[in-house]
Amino acid sequence: MARIALVDDDRNILTSVSMTLEAEGFEVCCYADGAAALEAFGRSLPDLAVLDIKMPVMDGMDLLQQLRRTSQLPVIFLTSKDDEIDEILGLRMGADDYVRKPFSQRLLVARIRALLRRQDVAAGGPVPVDTEETRVLERGALRMDPLRHAVSWKGAAVTLTVTEFLLLQCLAQNPGFVKNRDQLMDVAYDDQIYVDDRTIDSHIKRLRKKLRAVDAGFSAIETLYGIGYRFNET
Repeated sequence: MARIALVDDDRNILTSVSMTLEAEGFEVCCYADGAAALEAFGRSLPDLAVLDIKMPVMDGMDLLQQLRRTSQLPVIFLTSKDDEIDEILGLRMGADDYVRKPFSQRLLVARIRALLRRQDVAAGGPVPVDTEETRVLERGALRMDPLRHAVSWKGAAVTLTVTEFLLLQCLAQNPGFVKNRDQLMDVAYDDQIYVDDRTIDSHIKRLRKKLRAVDAGFSAIETLYGIGYRFNET
């Protein structure tokens, strides 16, 4: 049974969403602000966290920043309709996904399940059949080990979220070929989940930032404006 942390200062959301998640078979822990959640996470991390962005005491952005210092815990943000800047900033900081309020609880459950499935594979669930997606991938200075969720660039380890890993793997499997945003969405998200172009672009920007942290000259992911992205083997 996966344990989901739900962090929101709206008690109506805490009550209704926790009831839905529990009916779907999840264990749910509820927190009314980021500070209370952070204290609890220090004792025991959940399997996934759903965070509201705007909360008292410690908001979702500050909580995510604290989490990313030591953990790659899957995080889904809850945002209001007009929080586009916060959505993009949250993705750059390391959130895996976001859902806009008011939202369908069915959609939230679908996104949680999709993210947990990807996390399970990355964490070493049942060993998959030997396929291109599970083999160690080496492209120039890049090395990716899907079964260990390990990535290195020029020998330096790079820590990626599950979504970032899947996007980089998709690009690196076919160096020199362009992948448009729809193709990348299909790789990184469940078929029932809609995300817009900004989400993919934000993930790619974070991916580049992490790779440039170990190699300031990293330029292997090329943007073709209006078309998509391409990995150039170097």
